[in-house]
Amino acid sequence: MFRNLGGQRADQVRVPDAEAVVARAAILDDRQRLAMFEALEATGIGWFWSTDAKGMLTYLSPTAIDQFKEGRVVIGEQLGKLVETVEGTDREIRARPLSFLLSARTTFSEQPVRLATAGDGGTSRNEVWWALTGKPHFDRAQNFLGYRGSAKDITSTYQQLRDSSRAAAYDSLTGLANRHRMTKRLTAVLNAYRLEKRSCALLMLDLDRFKQVNDTLGHPAGDELLRQVSQRLQQILPAETEIGRLGGDEFQIILPDMDDRGTLGELANRIIQMISQPYSIEGSRAIIGTSIGIAIAPYDGIEPNELIKASDLALYAAKAGGRGQFRFYSNDLKESAEDRREIEEDLRDALAQGQLEMHYQPTVDTKTHMVRGFEALMRWHHPEHGTIMPSVFIPIAEDSNLIDELGEWALRQACADAANWPGELTVAVNVSAQQFVSDNLPTIITNALSASGLPARRLELEITESVFMGEVGATDQMFAALRKIGIKLALDDFGTGYSSLSYLRRAPFDKIKIDQSFVRGCTDKDNSNAAIITAIISLASAMNMATTAEGVEALDELQCIAGLNADFVQGFIFSRAVPHSSVMKKLESGELRYEPLGPAKHRADRKMLFRRVGVIHEDHHYTAILRDLSRSGARIEGLAGVPVGTQLLLDLGEGQLIVGSVRRSQDATQGLSFETPLVSDGAGGLCTRHRVSPYMLAAAGMPLRALPAGHYAPPRDIGAPVGSPQFMQVDVSAGSLRAG
Repeated sequence: MFRNLGGQRADQVRVPDAEAVVARAAILDDRQRLAMFEALEATGIGWFWSTDAKGMLTYLSPTAIDQFKEGRVVIGEQLGKLVETVEGTDREIRARPLSFLLSARTTFSEQPVRLATAGDGGTSRNEVWWALTGKPHFDRAQNFLGYRGSAKDITSTYQQLRDSSRAAAYDSLTGLANRHRMTKRLTAVLNAYRLEKRSCALLMLDLDRFKQVNDTLGHPAGDELLRQVSQRLQQILPAETEIGRLGGDEFQIILPDMDDRGTLGELANRIIQMISQPYSIEGSRAIIGTSIGIAIAPYDGIEPNELIKASDLALYAAKAGGRGQFRFYSNDLKESAEDRREIEEDLRDALAQGQLEMHYQPTVDTKTHMVRGFEALMRWHHPEHGTIMPSVFIPIAEDSNLIDELGEWALRQACADAANWPGELTVAVNVSAQQFVSDNLPTIITNALSASGLPARRLELEITESVFMGEVGATDQMFAALRKIGIKLALDDFGTGYSSLSYLRRAPFDKIKIDQSFVRGCTDKDNSNAAIITAIISLASAMNMATTAEGVEALDELQCIAGLNADFVQGFIFSRAVPHSSVMKKLESGELRYEPLGPAKHRADRKMLFRRVGVIHEDHHYTAILRDLSRSGARIEGLAGVPVGTQLLLDLGEGQLIVGSVRRSQDATQGLSFETPLVSDGAGGLCTRHRVSPYMLAAAGMPLRALPAGHYAPPRDIGAPVGSPQFMQVDVSAGSLRAG
């Protein structure tokens, strides 16, 4: 192998053409590489670009330039102005603008951007998406020369990814955010707001009587109703609001930077009014309602699960209060929720254990005061909790699907009791909207009449306007079936729903019951209730229907109703609802006339307050009794020697502090005028618009957490009394005086 070396050693052999061979190979590779790059650019699979130190585009693959508007000069323009950085799919995730990345001289990879294909910097109808990768380029002296990078078209894959991401985050039926997105969004907001010490309100909604729409009109109609509800919510809520459908008929609303309970209460009432307006669905008319629970961070919870639980409890309280209402969360709702669960469990056994009974309230002739019949009202005597009113357990029965069982028992018991009454005395039984849509209702009524022997003409069913929210044909068929049995029908709570006149035209009612809300105040000057009652009575008379005025409690109300020619009266002025044994004693005596007993004039219900509150003055903290509370002021008892004009800070508990000036002071009682009026708490009570933020308490040395139950513990500078007392604190319960 060495014979061609010419006698020279191998280590002495020079190969002068070896470097030339390598150089020629390298030159050949550069040409091949350039051809390869050009071929790659031509295919559109990948492109190349570069900028100068000022961010001006110095090179872009020709096929990439073709993506822009024809005739547009691309080379020499700012790269950051040629593309628009894509914002993340979630609002809380915002991508850095490309111009920022370029100015920071950082390496970036697969940055999604959208081409500004129009000459004015806007986007075309057919969007084009690129993924840019770039690396800053420096010379040997580390002087920045610009960027070099690659690009590729990701239009199809990005749109698919965006669509799949949206499908995973949004409800396909309504287009609103789904439960997953709402949870993720709430978590992100609360985490960010905790650092920035900002507030956030969470509203939980569910629809009242939605199940009835599904049952009567079908699930497609229910889906359409949900779509219309979502549209109404989007119309009424601010643009920055996040609205989600959690599933079924549950909705959730996130309101950032909101803690004003006055504003939230007004918004909740607008939502309730908007949702309660009638819906037109496939030629049918539906009426639903909504209940709303409200919780506010950081006052009611710091973590997402805390705030969600708080809003849920507030929602349950709103539903238990009669539906169509809102509630703010308060610490005592935890105990109320436990009571509700206990009531639901016990209610299932109440029938079997004989805890339920029917009480009866007389319906009296307005002129003669002779009894004409009785309304059957259910009562529950709990062995531990005593009497539980229907306003408490009936909503629970409706939610737990016990209402049908209770309703059937009520019909059977009322018919059996009424069969023992003399003459033609009638018995009126309330039927819920859920019972009314049941195909078994005519059979249940027929069986109850047959078992008791009560003539059908002596049974009267009281129904509300909510039964008309279902499918028109099915409602008319039910009315026809009930009329065929021979029973009487009464429209209860007339005038409190929608389009009552259209109901009267369609349904074969025998009686209209005038709601007590119209009776209340009918004797007051400048009150239109008397005129409304007159119109109702005239309408009923023209349609051959009788009228009953409900809730009459005072002699002046009775006189007014009699003067307006209502046929019957029902209310405390004659009798409360009493057990059947009491009814039988009255009837067996032969005295069928009731004497009116009541106050001369009706007085509005007043809440009796006897509650301990904190009173702060300068660096002293006292305890007083809150006797009266209104939007604009309060009466407190427990401090002596307080001059008129003194400003006091009332601590109402749970972070509620309000400034009041003493307007009247006598002995140990002061009348205060509030600097800022209180607002409705949704439960018939009052609350402050704002509360002391847990962030403020944390700054004063307390742990960051939701506000506890009971009295708010004031910060250090207004804590326990310091120095000599300015006032004498009266121990009202003991009647003694002690230093504050």
